Amino acid sequence: MSIRILFQAPSSSPEALVRAFMELSRILRNPDAAEPNEPVERLPTRAAFSLSLKTVARRRNIRCGDLVWTSESVNGEGVMSPLLSVRNLKAHLHSEEAPIKIVDGVTLDIKKGETVGLVGETGAGKTVTALSILGILQPLGQGKPLWNIDGEVLFEGKDLLKLPEEEMRKIRGTQIAFISQNPIPSLHPMDMVGHQTGEAVEEHKEIEESAIRKLVVEHLGKVEIRDAKKRYHHFRDQFSGGEGQRILIAMAVIRNPLLMIADEPTSALDVTVQRQILQLLKAMKERFKLSMLLITHDLGVIAEMSDSVYVMYAGKIVEHGDVQAIFNDSVHPFTTGLMAAIPRIDTRKSLFRFEGIPGEPPNPMHPISGCKFHPRCKYAVPLCSEEVPPLVAIAPKHSVSCWRIDATLSPERN
Repeated sequence: MSIRILFQAPSSSPEALVRAFMELSRILRNPDAAEPNEPVERLPTRAAFSLSLKTVARRRNIRCGDLVWTSESVNGEGVMSPLLSVRNLKAHLHSEEAPIKIVDGVTLDIKKGETVGLVGETGAGKTVTALSILGILQPLGQGKPLWNIDGEVLFEGKDLLKLPEEEMRKIRGTQIAFISQNPIPSLHPMDMVGHQTGEAVEEHKEIEESAIRKLVVEHLGKVEIRDAKKRYHHFRDQFSGGEGQRILIAMAVIRNPLLMIADEPTSALDVTVQRQILQLLKAMKERFKLSMLLITHDLGVIAEMSDSVYVMYAGKIVEHGDVQAIFNDSVHPFTTGLMAAIPRIDTRKSLFRFEGIPGEPPNPMHPISGCKFHPRCKYAVPLCSEEVPPLVAIAPKHSVSCWRIDATLSPERN
């Protein structure tokens, strides 16, 4: 694997690029580590250099005055590697009778700069997937609840599940940020909001208190908290739900992470505030060059924000594709059921009928054999209750886990 270094500069001046490289070398504290190669891309505001993995030494998103340095991992075939690659992730809750399979074999990828939507019913395991990635579920053998986490969570090539807690603390809040649902309860009731916002900087970086305060006020302003300097000293109960969500976004981006995980960022907010929060997330993603895992059960949010979508049901991924494939050509009966429950303005009222999905979401304490959706599926056959269907590709960038693909595919695909 190699690392490609990209400078984004206000001009294409060779002198400016040389100064940028010198400044980068100084920051990396190894001025003789690398020499600039021929630019990989001859663009007016972009030039690239190659550095060894050892030289990079885990540094990411370094600012050199008006210049921004980022790094991208490239595999041996010249194909960009996923920023986050989750493979066969399992999160089982320990019980006296048998493990409760909350997350059961989830596989997903997030590329650099991509927004990936994870959608499913309440209780599908979406939040537990995020917490497993972050390594903040209490592991087996350290009190209750007891979780057994298995699989691979590769972040920039490193398996997070194998890292000691000390190493994970360096990644959480700095390279991977998390926005939890229910913003106001997520804030400490007895601590000033400004101090809470700056905790990630204080924890991971030696910086003077006055500089932290200035940085916090700056970021509260970026997320449109009015009179941020004065409200630095306010407590959580002095903010509305929408303002609380903005504060959590400021906490997430203050360390300029590579990946943001947003768990139901618009839940419990009214429609107007939801729109504002989505626009803010878009702006922050663009401004800080973030990748994002967006967890929600709101298909409207997925349609507006996501590049690709993973549909989750009862702890498993049942369908995956780009946003156009999922919304226009969904195949899995659960996904098509979700789509059929969305009102459409392009269909005559007399022709539209809400179909919904029969039955109730499964209880993870009562395991279901075979495909977990088969008790609610109108296409189910005996095989569906006997074996778990694999996730197979039916088209480029479109995979589905279903034994009855022949029955669910549209006539145009046959």
